[in-house]
Amino acid sequence: MAPPLAFDDVLVEIGTFGRFQLRQFLLMILPLVFNAFSNLSYVFTAADLKYRCYIPECENRTDAAYLTEWLPAAVPYQRNQPAGCERYEAFVNITGDYLQCQASDFNHSAITRCFDFVYEDKAATTIVNEFNLTCDENTWKITLVGTIHSVAQGLALLLGGLFSDRYGRKWALLLSIGLGSTLGIVRSFSVNYEMFLVLEFLEPLLGSTMYTTAFILGQELVGPKHRVFAKSLCLVVFALGEATMGVIAMFVHNWRYYLLALFVPGLVSLAFLWVTAESVRWLLSKGRNREAIVILERAATANRRTLSESTLKYFATNDYQRETPDLPANASFFEQLAEVFRYKRLTIRLAICSFCWFTNVMVYYGLTLNSVTLAGDKNVNFILITLVEIPGAVCMNFILNRFPRRMTQFVSLAVCGVLCLVTLAIPDDDSWIHTAMFLFSKMAISFSFGVLYIYTAEIFPTNLRQSLLSMCSMIGRLGSIVAPQMPLLAKVWKPLPMTLFGSIALLSAFTILEFPETGNVRLPNTASEAENLKANSFDSDRSE
Repeated sequence: MAPPLAFDDVLVEIGTFGRFQLRQFLLMILPLVFNAFSNLSYVFTAADLKYRCYIPECENRTDAAYLTEWLPAAVPYQRNQPAGCERYEAFVNITGDYLQCQASDFNHSAITRCFDFVYEDKAATTIVNEFNLTCDENTWKITLVGTIHSVAQGLALLLGGLFSDRYGRKWALLLSIGLGSTLGIVRSFSVNYEMFLVLEFLEPLLGSTMYTTAFILGQELVGPKHRVFAKSLCLVVFALGEATMGVIAMFVHNWRYYLLALFVPGLVSLAFLWVTAESVRWLLSKGRNREAIVILERAATANRRTLSESTLKYFATNDYQRETPDLPANASFFEQLAEVFRYKRLTIRLAICSFCWFTNVMVYYGLTLNSVTLAGDKNVNFILITLVEIPGAVCMNFILNRFPRRMTQFVSLAVCGVLCLVTLAIPDDDSWIHTAMFLFSKMAISFSFGVLYIYTAEIFPTNLRQSLLSMCSMIGRLGSIVAPQMPLLAKVWKPLPMTLFGSIALLSAFTILEFPETGNVRLPNTASEAENLKANSFDSDRSE
């Protein structure tokens, strides 16, 4: 039998990041942007609105303004804003011509509930005003939208990972985009809250795995030294996709048209994504060597390289990286997972990785949700908050190629944790310092999140890479379910959310030290190779 041939050696022959890989990554821009749309669309469609009671004694429906000079006489104020669902009772119940709308016209000792409202932005339409989800008793319905979305994403990551590892990355990508876009469009025609909520669950359940699938599809086609650049590109594109949502929201104020603007391009993109190449590593891990050879020859031609005869002969006559003879090529996920549990280090690594994903997701989304405390236009704030992720993504390309993965992950999480805790010592009056610390915290956790994606893809074997990445990400989604509840903790003790973010980030940082170093190390193809990563160091292998 011929000596084992590593796929990274084959990449050296065809080019580790040539025209073929570049074209593949340009195609992956589309699912990355569409995933950003899917991931945060509810932030705008289920956005709460500013409103106050309509006072028929003092105004007409046609020209009613949100803020008026006489309003404090008729409506109680909370934190310098008119109450949303309460007003003072008028002493008389006659026409508006009689009242002067002064404090003496209203009984400030009698506060009553109202059911007709004046909105600050009359053009804005979300499910709040269309499905009558106003006032405190309906707040849980609004927050439930984000929770349902996160639950569906967690389930989708597991199901998508299983499907992708079983039937291929390409088909998983096309189906997730097609089904997700279709359900997103259908959601724009919801006739009531219940229909909207069901579709809010189904759309991410069947369509939200496009990010991890696109990431794996692109990551497995490039050499070790280009993995960081590949991930940096993914992060930049995703952040730009999120910022694009804020730009669209500036011009499209109706939630139905907003969903159409987000999801219709997804269906159109299928015509372009059909030419995406399947993952060669996945084909080889499934024993489909002939199909893999065809793609490798296409890649070599596109990169103006030549695939050697010895390599072609090897793939034609050998089972690529088949370590365990009794484990069939089409083994189920649970059979493969049982193989992982045979290795102590790999099992511990999976547990720690899952905890780190939970930490990153909870802190990332927790800080994002807390961004509503920043002053200014909410769309502009959203754009700035998403764009602050780009510096970290760009720096990642330089840092990870010069410093060890493990130490970089440790430092980014520790810095985020320290910044969150330091924020607690800043006086409330120094709002600009609070804003700066918030942005730096968000930048640190965004950087950590990007590193974790790369790290997770590098510490698990090829035949389980997407499934275990999806499993860790699914557990991480529990963090996005917990994050919306942080405002409730703040009512118990205002510093509690930031205290929790900082503490769990620091704890997670120290667990990272148990991980192996994978910088410039070949991706493991088998469970035993992944187990033995413990012996590798940052400088041990700088292969292309």
